[in-house]
Parts: sequence; structure tokens; C-alpha cells
Amino acid sequence: MFEDRGKIMLKVFLVEDESIVREGIRDNIPWQQYGYQFVGEASDGEMALPLIQKTKPDVLLTDIKMPFMDGLSLSRLVHQEFPDMKIIIISGYDDFEYARGAISVGVEQYLLKPITRAAMQKVLAELKTKIETEREQKNYQEKFQNEVREYEQFSRTDFFVKVFEGRMPVQDIYEEASKLSLKINAPCYNILMFNLQEKRTSENRGMESEDFARKREELLHYFIRYPEHLVFRWNVNTYGVLIKGSAEQMPELTARSLENVERICRPAEEILQWYVAAGEPVKRLSLLAECYSKVNHLFAYRFLMPQVHIFTKDMVGNNAPGEEIGRIRDIDPAKMDTEVIRDFLMRGTKDEIADFVENFLCTLGEAMQSSMFRSYLTLHAWFVAVSCVESLGFSKEELLRLMEMEGLTPEGQYDAGEMQRYVSRLTEKVIELRDRESDNQSRRILKKALSYIEENYSQETLSLNSVAKEVNVSANYFSAIFSQAMQVTFVEYVTAKRMEKAKKLLRQTQMHTGEIASETGYKDPHYFSFVFKKTQGCTPREYRSGAKT
Repeated sequence: MFEDRGKIMLKVFLVEDESIVREGIRDNIPWQQYGYQFVGEASDGEMALPLIQKTKPDVLLTDIKMPFMDGLSLSRLVHQEFPDMKIIIISGYDDFEYARGAISVGVEQYLLKPITRAAMQKVLAELKTKIETEREQKNYQEKFQNEVREYEQFSRTDFFVKVFEGRMPVQDIYEEASKLSLKINAPCYNILMFNLQEKRTSENRGMESEDFARKREELLHYFIRYPEHLVFRWNVNTYGVLIKGSAEQMPELTARSLENVERICRPAEEILQWYVAAGEPVKRLSLLAECYSKVNHLFAYRFLMPQVHIFTKDMVGNNAPGEEIGRIRDIDPAKMDTEVIRDFLMRGTKDEIADFVENFLCTLGEAMQSSMFRSYLTLHAWFVAVSCVESLGFSKEELLRLMEMEGLTPEGQYDAGEMQRYVSRLTEKVIELRDRESDNQSRRILKKALSYIEENYSQETLSLNSVAKEVNVSANYFSAIFSQAMQVTFVEYVTAKRMEKAKKLLRQTQMHTGEIASETGYKDPHYFSFVFKKTQGCTPREYRSGAKT
């Protein structure tokens, strides 16, 4: 909530070594009438500083010439610790050098004694207006950033996908990063990938709970607080973090990131599934594709080791399943976890297939040398795949046709090398069918959502949550499919529609700005003007006058 202009009670602190002057200012100014609260006084800067640190006033009134610590020294210290605090220098010395010194340490006003009530009232009123305007703009900026949520911008995701897949030359990386206002230059980098999914129950199936959404936001906000992190959405449930720092810092930065993911997620395991993987540091942007390849390989282990949540090179090297499985007689087929394959078919992505299949087959160890076991595995994987595609509404005949086009069948006899191709292609075909159905469903959802947005974008109550509820999906899922399909986030899309309508009303009608704000979904006309200038590069008044076409 924003404080209404005129209702803010600002705090003021006075420092003056002459007691008569100090008492006169303190007692003869109707502070509350001017919108101020007098919170303290001191006779010199040395005594004042700890009191200022305690009371944190909005405005500091200080004499320039005092014993122990003068006004300029105090102002310099205060400005360093509290850069937003407004400072008024009061002095009987009409000296340019003093005034210039005051200006150099961030002083707002320079008043000469004797100070009249009218002069003080004028200065206080000007400062109050300035403070309120600055706070208002800061609040609007924070609100705008929260709405847009930079880490979910499609352009940011698209940028990192191209970088991590090695599809962008280094010079282009710097240029694109600059366009996106991303500070990407650093001596060393690492990549973190984390996946969060809600444990579904009959009560929350289809819509995510508030508790789960809060946990996801808590984790994301941990990363966006620190400049060494660049956060972005990778897909519906997976986010990435580019960690930046020196080579000496990187082990600590990576470890701290993993620790905080665990700190936030582990207490909430009754409602969410969580996995996180960290890559190996690299010292060049051109090596980020290599770093991503390694972290993606580690991340695929979450399907094989669902009881483990944190994946690093050391952890997987020491605990990878199947290292000691040995020969076929040591494997109980009844214990082969069908859910491992099923889980990947339903939640994995195409770019994870190679790593998943390689890791999965490695878990079977020497058993893969047995033709009997390979035949069993061929049918085992086929039956799981058929079950998955049938649950999606496809027939096993459709899956068989796709496999036969690759020259592969569930009745085939494959050696150890061919088994990897068979399982990879089978997994790929199931995921293609799954994604085709998902795309069809997404198109139906998107069509309904766009129609609803068109009818309601002028309503202030329109939000990502309200549209997601209208189309009966979770807000997180809707946000992901919307940005993927439209190439912009939901807020960017709605804001653009509102701005286009606002521009028409500004040029084609004589409506006041407040009326136009209301007509385009903004209750607060000041915030409407802020968003208009932020997105269009000029104020509504300037646009109406023809300053920008």
C-alpha cells in the first residue's frame, strides 16, 4: 500500500550548539502543522551521530560551526550511512566556501541565521514534497518490477537458452546482455538448476496451493536479492541461476546457494518435491555451454535417485546407483523401478534424454551383457511407454508406427550398444506425443485466456491469477505457457494492450489523465503516468501534445 500524499509524518532532528537558538527552533516551529515530528536534538555532531543512528530522521537540521564535530563532518558521515536523509545546514556565516562544502556532501539547503519562521516553513514544505515524490516513485518502481518479475521475462529465458546451448558468439552475448540490462561480466561462472513441483492431492489437483507458491517465491527472492545471481525461468517447474564471482569465491558462492535451496525447501517436503544441481565453474562465457552440459547431466539423476535432492559432481561420483550392481543374477527384475522410467516420460525434457538414458543403463552394470536381460529390458521399457501414451489418449499402434520408422520394434534383439539407441528413441517418441498433447491443451487454454484478457484488460482486477483461475490451471503453469507462446510475459502483454488503448484515448478524446487511467485498468493515476512514461518514453501529457508519435 502506498501512503497518501499529505499524510506522511516526517521525522526531523536538530543539531545546534547555541542553546537559545536550538530551543527557539525546537519550540517556535509548529512541526506537526507542517507534517513533521520532532524526534531529537543535540549540541554537537559527536553527540548527535548515535542519536541520529537510533532515531533515523528523514530531515537533519544542523549548524555548520560546532565544537568536537562540525556540521560538514556530521553531514558527510550521515550522507554515507543514510543517503536518502535530507540535510539542511544552518549558519551565521555567509561564506561561499562553507556553502560549497555543504553542497559537496549532499546537503539539500543552506540557510543563514537568523532563521525566520516563514523561511523555515518554505524549506520544510519543499523538502516534504521532494521526499514524498521520491518515495512515491520508489514505490511505483518496486511495484512495476514486482509485476514484471524480471526473472520470468521470456527474453531473458531465450537469451540464456541460446548461451547455454552454445548458439551465441561471445560478442553477441555481451551485446544481448546489455540490451537486457544484465550485468554478465565476471571472472568466473557456475550454473545452478533447481526444480520445484507440488505434491498433488485430490484437493489441489490442477491448481497449486498458496503454501507452495509462497515457497517458490521465497526461493526465487533469495537469489534475486544478490547481484552475484542472475535468475531465469527454464521451463514450467525449473529455474536456472547463473552464479558470478571470482574463482576464489565460486566454491563458497555455489555451496551457499545449495545450502539455501535446502534451507528453504527441506522444511516443506510434505508439500513439494525439490531437486537442485550445480555445475563445475568456468572462467569464460564461451565455456558456459560446457558448464550447462555438465549440470544438465547431473540434473538428470533426479529421475534415477528421487530420494536425493542435491546433485554435484562429488555427490554423484560417490553415490551413483548401480556402481556395484554386477551380474544379472544379482538383479531382481521385480525390483526394477517402473516409476523411474514412467516419471521421466511424464516430466523429463528432450534435452535430458541422452543423459537420463546413459545414466539409467549405467545403473544396470554388467547385467547389460546378458541378451536375456536385454530382451527383458526391451519389453519392460515398451510396456511402460505404452502405458504412458495410452494415458495421454494415444494408441500403442501410434507409438509402434513411430518406432518402426526408426527401424526399431519391441520384439527386436539388441546388443548393449543398440539398447541405448532403442531406449533413447522410445523415450523420445513418447515425449514427442506427450508434448504434442500438451501443446494442443496449451493452445486451447491460451485461446480461452486471450479472449478473456481482451474482454477484461481494462479492469483493474485482471491479474495472472485471475486469468489462470478462469482457464482452470495454476498461475505458474499459465505464466510459463503464456510467455512461451506469446514471447512476452503476461504483465508485458496486458500492459502493452493498456498502453495502446491509453494512447488512442489521449489523442482521440479530451479525457483527463485520471479518467484514462481508470479506463485502462489503473486505479492510481500517478502509477498510470509512471507506467506510461516507463514503457512509452514520455509522459501522457507529452504524448497528447505530439511529443512522440
